[in-house]
Amino acid sequence: MPSISVARRSFLVVVSGPSGAGKSTVVDRVLKRSSRLVASVSITTRPPRGEERDGVDYFFVARDEFERRRDAGAFLEWAEVHGNLYGTPAAFVSRTLDEGMSVILEIDVQGGMLVRDRHPEAVLIFIMPPGLEALRERLRGRATDEDEIIRRRLEGAARELSFYGRYDYIVVNDDIERCADDCAAIIRAEGLRRERASL
Repeated sequence: MPSISVARRSFLVVVSGPSGAGKSTVVDRVLKRSSRLVASVSITTRPPRGEERDGVDYFFVARDEFERRRDAGAFLEWAEVHGNLYGTPAAFVSRTLDEGMSVILEIDVQGGMLVRDRHPEAVLIFIMPPGLEALRERLRGRATDEDEIIRRRLEGAARELSFYGRYDYIVVNDDIERCADDCAAIIRAEGLRRERASL
């Protein structure tokens, strides 16, 4: 009997949630669990935090440079969050998908909604903190933000949480490994969907 070969189409994965929900840590662990998934590195106008490295965690640029790229149509999506601009480089995403790799985007809910509008086939995962008090403690534990920034992030969390109903999946991050396992399982299952396969 001849073997059957199934080609799988690559796709976009969006991970969103309020600041302090653990998105970056979850995405890092999900990437270690998948060989067919690549992270898109966002471009931002905010300064680096802690040990963040340019080109690894973000591409850090001046506001006028960001605006020049935005006006040239270089972003798949962009948003202003807590006074800073963030954008996803469209050329990288398009090239990576064409090469057969799926792309994971860790972006704000504003960006998530733009991706949903432009790429309805994208898979949207919302990382939910176990509670607002846990969120407050995580933000304070970072020791990288001033009290005023933490206060603004907590206020923004209520607005961000209101978007959860527009996401495909909700995963509560009360245990980082379990949360990463759940997200990786979602992505694996989505990759096996009939509409992403061709014989």
